[in-house]
Amino acid sequence: MRRAPPQSYPGINLGQDHASADKFAEVVTFGFWVFLMSDLVYFGLMFAIYITMIDAQAGGPGPHDLFDLKSIFAQTIILLTSSLTVGLAMLALKYNLPRVRIVFWFGVTLILGLTFLVLEIRDFMAMADKGGVPQRSGFLSAYYGLVPLHGLHVAAGCLWLIVLGIQLRIMGLTDLLMSRVVRLALFWHFLDLIWIGIITIVYFGGLSYG
Repeated sequence: MRRAPPQSYPGINLGQDHASADKFAEVVTFGFWVFLMSDLVYFGLMFAIYITMIDAQAGGPGPHDLFDLKSIFAQTIILLTSSLTVGLAMLALKYNLPRVRIVFWFGVTLILGLTFLVLEIRDFMAMADKGGVPQRSGFLSAYYGLVPLHGLHVAAGCLWLIVLGIQLRIMGLTDLLMSRVVRLALFWHFLDLIWIGIITIVYFGGLSYG
């Protein structure tokens, strides 16, 4: 029985068909994991602040007044689906499918990411109409310190998708660009991980409080 080659780094490795790119990606991917872990620490601090400030509502609107679970559910489905499409782009790269497949799945991911941002901004505007603005209470300051931070990361990921998609169309699958695809996939999956924490702690936790 043929044994699978060892993994060079966590995530989908590029494999033997892309040996030079896989070796190039090994070092930079390790550095990118260090960045993601440092970002995770920052998000962890923001989660801790939110938890400690959940009851600091100062007589203003709280989670039951502001959160729209239907919209949150839609955003969750969209973001989880975008993680699937990023994974399909990585598989297309690993198994030498036509470059247009990678660009296509990146395009689908971009559309999903932008849709997520539109829904999230719409929720922020609806909350503001109900008096849910950052300066209203400690609870809302903590909320707006955490959730839009994740949205900013999604926006950065969308910009990264656009730039990388253009580079792939122009430059082709160089070792450098393949390593960037690996890092982008890790970043996007990281965003999904953070979002699971947000819906669990911020939204479900907030609605179950009190």
